[in-house]
Parts: sequence; C-alpha cells; structure tokens
Amino acid sequence: MGTESESMLHLAAEAFQSKNFDLAAEIYECQLARVGDPGSRLELMVKRADALAFGGKFTEAFDVYRQASEIERLRPAHLTNLTEYLSGSIRRQDGEGSRRGSPGREEEAAAAGATGSGYEDFCCRICLSFLFEPVTLPCGHCFCKKCLERERKEKERPVMCKQCRDSSRVADVQSYRVNVVLSSLLAKWFPALHQAGRLRREGNGLYAEKKMEAALEKYHQAILIAPLDHILFSNRSQIHSSLKHYENALRDAEMSCRLMPHCSVSVSSSNGSEGAQKRRRKRIDGKRASITRDQSLVRLQLCTKIHSAHYQCLILFIIWLFLHSEPTETPDSLSSEVGDVLDPADLECSLCMRLFYEPVTTPCGHTFCLQCLKRCLDHNPKCPLCKEELSEYLVQRQYCKTVLMENLISKYLPSELMERQKIHQEEVAELSNLNKNVPIFVCTMAFPTVPCPLHIFEPCYRLMIRRCMETGTNSFGMCLGDNLKGFVDYGCLLEIRDVKFFSDGRSVVDTIGRRRFKVMQHSERDGYNTADIEYLEDVKVEGVAERELQSLHDTVYDQALVWVNSLKAEQKERIEGHFGPMPEKDCELQASPNGPSWCWWLLAVLPLEGRAQLPFLALTSLKDRLSGIRKVLLFMAHSRHR
Repeated sequence: MGTESESMLHLAAEAFQSKNFDLAAEIYECQLARVGDPGSRLELMVKRADALAFGGKFTEAFDVYRQASEIERLRPAHLTNLTEYLSGSIRRQDGEGSRRGSPGREEEAAAAGATGSGYEDFCCRICLSFLFEPVTLPCGHCFCKKCLERERKEKERPVMCKQCRDSSRVADVQSYRVNVVLSSLLAKWFPALHQAGRLRREGNGLYAEKKMEAALEKYHQAILIAPLDHILFSNRSQIHSSLKHYENALRDAEMSCRLMPHCSVSVSSSNGSEGAQKRRRKRIDGKRASITRDQSLVRLQLCTKIHSAHYQCLILFIIWLFLHSEPTETPDSLSSEVGDVLDPADLECSLCMRLFYEPVTTPCGHTFCLQCLKRCLDHNPKCPLCKEELSEYLVQRQYCKTVLMENLISKYLPSELMERQKIHQEEVAELSNLNKNVPIFVCTMAFPTVPCPLHIFEPCYRLMIRRCMETGTNSFGMCLGDNLKGFVDYGCLLEIRDVKFFSDGRSVVDTIGRRRFKVMQHSERDGYNTADIEYLEDVKVEGVAERELQSLHDTVYDQALVWVNSLKAEQKERIEGHFGPMPEKDCELQASPNGPSWCWWLLAVLPLEGRAQLPFLALTSLKDRLSGIRKVLLFMAHSRHR
C-alpha cells in the first residue's frame, strides 16, 4: 500500500481507539474500493466489520464478516476483537447484578408494545410474555405480579410504571392484589397459556430450590402447551446451562431469540388494511436478521462456558443465524379466539350490572365502573365486594382507568360500548342543565357574592357535589328547609371554588353565591333534592326614581358602616375572617342583576334568623331591599341604646 493508504489506515485505527466507530468503518470502506489483493481485502473487511460491530450495527457487521469468509475461511485471530467485545459486554452486564442469572428473570422490554406473539393485547410489558396473575397499578397499566415483585426487590423501592413512567404514581406492590376480573378472563379465554404460566412459576420455584431436574420437567410441560413463548425457552436455556447441557442450552437460546416479539410477524385483521400489513412485512423484511445485541449476548454467555477452541465455529454460527434467520409468522388466532368466546357478561360491573364504563381497579384487585365505585365509597370507604379498607385510595383519588380492560371493550365490544357511551352522555347532559332538576343542598341561607363554606359528609351530598364537578357546572342551589315541601321556594345558586377531601370520604367545599332563583317545581334524584328553577334579577329604574334610589343607597350604606364599626374588635375580626371585609360601594348602582354586593354581605352577618333573611332574597326591587335593611339597622340601634 502507498503512503496515503497507510496514513488513512492509521487514521482509521486512531478513530477506532477513540471509539469513533462510524468514522473508522467509513475509512475502511473507502480503502476497500482501492484494494484488489484478496489478502488485504480480507484484513480490511474484518476491520470494517469490527468497527460496525463495536458501533452496534450488528446486521451490517455480520454481513461484512460473511463476505470476508467467502474470500477465505476466517481464523480465530480474525474474530478476536469481536469475541473480546461480546465477552466484555457479558461481563459488564453480569456486573450490573444477577438480573440474567435466574430463569425467573424476564428481561425488561425496551419496546412499549410486544407484537407478533398473537396475544399482544394480553402481554406484560416487562417480560413481553403472556400476562399471568395480572396486577393493575394506580396508573391503570397491568403487569405480571411476579415481574412487579422482582422489580421492587431489585430496586428496593416502590415500583414505577414501565409504560407511563409517571413518578407521581408509584405503587407498593405488596399492597396490590391480582386483578380478579382480568385474571379470570385470561384463564377462561386462554386456558393453555394460563396453565403454561402456572407451570413456569412452579419451575422457577424449583429452580430457586436448586431442584434443576424437576424445574426442567416443569418447563418441558410448559413448552408443550405454549411452544411460542420466548420466555419459556429462555428460562429453560438457563436451566440447561446450569445442568451443563450446553448444546440444549444453545438451541433453546436460539429459539428464544427467534420468538422474541419484535423479531416476528403477526398477521392481524385488527391491525389495519392489507396495504398496512404489506408495509409492516416490508419493514420487518428489511430487518430480517436484526436480532439485538442482548440476544447475541445470551448465546455468547453460553458459548463462554464451552471450550475456547470452539469460539470460531460458534461465532460463525451466530453470523449464519443473522444471515439466515427468517421471521416467525404467527397467525392471529389468539385474538380471533377472544372475539369468538367473548361474552359481554364477562365485562359487566358487579354493581350496576352493565358493561364496564371507565373501568377502574382497586388495590384489592376488584374492578368497577368509575362512577359506580365512587358512589359506593360515598357511603363506605371499603371495597364493595371484599370490604377491604380503601381510605388511603379514597384520599389519593387516583381513579385511573384500567387500560387493558378499556382496550378490550373498545376492540371486541364496539357496538355495546357505543350504546353505553350514549347512555352516559345523556345522563351527563341531564345533570348539566342549570334550569331543570338543579341539585339543591338543603341547609342554610346563602347570598350572591358571599362565601359559603360547607362540610359535606352525607352520602347523597357527596354524590351531588361530585356530579356538579364532573359535569363541569360546579354549581348547585342552596335553600332553607321546609317542613311541608322539603325546602323553601327561594334560594341562591352556589359555585364550587375548591374541595378538600378526607380519607373517610368527608370533604370541605369552598363555595360562593352567584345567582338568586325561585323554585318552580320540587323533585328528588338519587337521595338528594332537585328543582326546576327560574332566576331572579332586580328591576332597573331611571330618572327621578334612580336619583332617589342613589340617595337611599348612600344613606343606608353609611348606617351599615356605623353598625359594623360599633362591633367589638374580636367580633368584627371573626366576621371578617369568615366573610371577608365589608365590600365598597359599587360604581354603578344597578350594574349587577343582584344589586350591590355589600347588601348581601350585611344580610349574611346581621344577627337575623334564616326565615327573616329569606324575604330579602326574593325581592326584585333594590329600593325595597334597602328600605328593609334600614329598618333592621334602626331596630338594632334602638335596641343597643335601651
């Protein structure tokens, strides 16, 4: 080679040493175009393949190794860099812990979805295998119970969801039980896979007890039942390795890699059109041999236990595997099975006996419609089925929908779901009407612009407040009670500004008065009162009447200030702490349909009974209201001087 070529090769070597593998591979490729001697080409091709491999481009690397082997049979020296790199990777990964050392360890999935196994809808996103003993986390995602327990044990802290990565929703797995409905459904729909999962758990237990032969037998049985589960082959490979059955271990490792979800194709009628399936096939065909580095390491980990003289043939075997492995096609029979055997009754809420709508799962593993569960917790902070205490769950109010359940309903019961949604939307529309069937809290007097804090503890009012918030109206009426009609004919619409919940279901609701109304019809709904109402507004005046009204307003306002300032300091402080200070005069006397806000503040703090305050709420004449307030103030002044 000339001086220029030597310089370029030196540069490539430096790039390789500095871990700029892409540059090194590019230089070697350029040099290959200038070299015709077979021996020199072989050396350059091996070096380029090494650079590609170290850069993580294994598919390209093994293709170059193959081309090099066509020039001349590769010797162990040619594969030294590759072997050392892969072996080093094994040692580094082993150093991270014992994560790869037990057949009970299902590798964490990098991909969010596992496809191609035929049961991707029912797949644990940690082990990428069929869900067994599914546990639903607070965020609504489901994983195998053992996978979560293993995560918790290894990290020594509560588990964070692998899908949503929401650190605000971590879960103490010990307090979460198997999802009862989902576990029963999976056992019913897929009895063979469920049985295989049970055998796998038994095999793992025997392996932990060092009963290798017994563990191996369990895995033999499981694989006969579920021959497409990559985890079964991966775990059996480890058992074979522990028993020094290296050839069997290698075969199982190879099969596990072939069955890994992202290396296979699933032809599913639910996954789009024929064109979409062709595009999916094309993408996969473009990666026909793109088995990931971790899968290669599984093989090499086994290989290192065999005599070093076999390295060359084993490495060449890996190269052959990358070049010749065909994607495993699995018909979407499992998904179609679900559609055939699914009974809508399987997905009915045990409380309302209707199809689950917005299903949520409690820590004890029971699933209900979101609204059904909330209504039950209004009465008792315990699970409606098993009576387990749910106080902590109630105060956290993390009612996240169970994703898998909702997806199943959406995919397999679309018409039933649409009918259920229609019913729900009709209910919400009815509850959102602030003229008809308006919820009424029968308690005390409330006035426009005046704060009205409430302590909610009765189940019927818990339901009422929640509905007001969920429909978005954030409003309900407040009326005094009446012995004959249940509540009086006049009241004030309150707006919810804030709610603080307690673990026993009680809450403190911060509200403020907005509009006055007259009750047109009394009624009831789900234990609380409702009413058809008509809103009240003050009648505006003009000309001389307006000037007289302004004069009366200023006089009464001054009288009110005198009374307020005559209060004892601690009494005044207590009033202002509850209702705030007395409002200033309004710039426009008749701007508000309810009149000046100070009038309502004063009526709220004056020592009057509710029955005496009620007539003021019904008045639509500001003049009459001011005149009435003046009479009360004069009476209070005379009473003080007696």
